[in-house]
Amino acid sequence: MSEPIDQTLAGLVVLITADRRSAELAAALGRRGATLRHAPALSMVPHIDDAALLGGTRSLLADPPDTVVVTTGIGFRGWIEAADALGLAEPLVDMLRGTRLVARGPKARGAIQAAGLTADWVAESETSAEIAEVLLDEGVAGRDIAIQHHGAGADGLDEAFAAAGARVRSLVVYRWGPPPDPAAVEASVRAVAAGEIDAVVFTSAPGAHAWLEAADDAGVTDRIVALARRGNVVMAAVGPITAKPLLDRGIEPLVPERGRLGSLVRALVGHYGGLQALQTVAGPLQVHRGTAVLDGHVLALTPTGLEVLRLLAAAGGSVVPRDQVLAVLPGDSRDPHAAEVAIARLRDATGSRVLIRTVVKRGYRLQLEEAV
Repeated sequence: MSEPIDQTLAGLVVLITADRRSAELAAALGRRGATLRHAPALSMVPHIDDAALLGGTRSLLADPPDTVVVTTGIGFRGWIEAADALGLAEPLVDMLRGTRLVARGPKARGAIQAAGLTADWVAESETSAEIAEVLLDEGVAGRDIAIQHHGAGADGLDEAFAAAGARVRSLVVYRWGPPPDPAAVEASVRAVAAGEIDAVVFTSAPGAHAWLEAADDAGVTDRIVALARRGNVVMAAVGPITAKPLLDRGIEPLVPERGRLGSLVRALVGHYGGLQALQTVAGPLQVHRGTAVLDGHVLALTPTGLEVLRLLAAAGGSVVPRDQVLAVLPGDSRDPHAAEVAIARLRDATGSRVLIRTVVKRGYRLQLEEAV
């Protein structure tokens, strides 16, 4: 029997800002217990019927380049699919087989391999700057270079190679469009600013930029930056390129070592799994922004119950006086009975009669494992 998937993200609210592959990302996060919100900052508009893409493809078939630069895996796959719809996939792949194929990172290489081709060189940094540096150092004067661009449009490669004497032909297979639901994007930035979100996930630089612009429009950017700097919300980017718009705003995002969705999910799991849990007699306890997880189970707590548990957890096993418990309860009651009722309800919600100990005439404390 296989081991169950770690529920490290149980009780955490994660906002996904991506449109493309969002279902795959949501499934991976959801399997690890996360509660998900979805607000794509941009949409991806394919060029399947674009006359320019068709014309550019026919031009390359009639006059093949010596080098083809593939900047994105999704774009390259879309190009092959568009050619297939027009009956041109086979001649396109045959033409590409006779060129030097340059891939901007492992995802582009994977798409090339899926088409039965082999990348001749891969920019492991996943940046266009590395492609420009290597090819310009080799010399491109007199060469014929075709570039499949990503959805954000030109990235400087066309101009750099043309200025160095190359013939450059560009193909844009998809482009970024407006968000499918602008109201959802606005609501998402306000929710982050209000402290309702634990983590925000970004999978493209244009998407990160667009989401931050939505925060600007809503007037909540400064609040979001402050929350991120304090660690109250985690901003996670799939790679260094995606992270740049966040860094430009003074936000230090969580970035996995490899630019993959799976690596991004593992980075979030590693981050939250690395947060210290209290080892109690009822199992490990973590108290998050909006919920608490005891021994891998999300506790069904009222807001008041969560605040009382947060107070006890912050004490780390030390005694919390009754007046401090009363201070986090609604109203201004000083009746010790109100504190006893709140603790009794919290015990019921945790399902453990031994987790919270009453210390006579002093208050309450969590029973830690080492204190047994």
